[in-house]
Amino acid sequence: MKLITSRDNPAIKHLHALATSARDRRRAGEALLDGAHLLEVALARGFAPLQVVVSDSGKAQPEIASLLQRCAPDALIEVPERVFAHISPVDSPSGVLARIAVPAMPEGPLPVDTCVVLDGVQDPGNLGTILRTAAAVGVGDVLLTPGCAQAWSPRVLRAAMGAHFGLRLWEGCDVAAALAGFPGAILAADLRDAVELYDLDLRAPVAWLFGSEGQGLSGAVAALATRRVRIPMPGGMESLNVGVAAGVCLFEQLRQRRSGR
Repeated sequence: MKLITSRDNPAIKHLHALATSARDRRRAGEALLDGAHLLEVALARGFAPLQVVVSDSGKAQPEIASLLQRCAPDALIEVPERVFAHISPVDSPSGVLARIAVPAMPEGPLPVDTCVVLDGVQDPGNLGTILRTAAAVGVGDVLLTPGCAQAWSPRVLRAAMGAHFGLRLWEGCDVAAALAGFPGAILAADLRDAVELYDLDLRAPVAWLFGSEGQGLSGAVAALATRRVRIPMPGGMESLNVGVAAGVCLFEQLRQRRSGR
């Protein structure tokens, strides 16, 4: 295992840039996985890390040591704790990081079964939560408009808990073009002129539209909807967090599909 002790090493500088800069991640087409769980999911899904960095304390953890044995030896780097803390994207370093190539944008076919469209969802925690929920219910495609947070940022990756590796992510997507031939309903989560979620038959394919935390759906994306949907809130709250709203809608559809309505 290669040992690097200086923060001025080019490899360390590159890892630090991936941890801190969305621009550098886009330019390199790379992302940084933080922690043993994300590395384990990536390996299980067939993703070969470009580089795996482990700290002194991380190497001593049995879970991490086992994962290192599954990685190419020439991709492994050991660093002191102070250097690992410099490149770690979290305040409490996990002991292992992996640099991966971000998968290329999907190349058709466009979604024909249930999919999720995110329009301007900027909070990384919300975005990661929705990706995790989509993967949990078996949705395969998530379409993101240009105003969304970067899907492969460290914070989104942590919140999604490995969901990225089971989804097709369409970042910077032209949603109107992608949904032009969609065979099912296009439902916008909204409160205006909307039908209650539980009154709908959701067994057929649905393209779910969820908007930003503050502004909701943009006019262009909202215009694609064939129907507006609201979640009943008898407790008197005006709205729900977008991550929670997406979870309610997706799991209600799953319930209907499993129970026959």
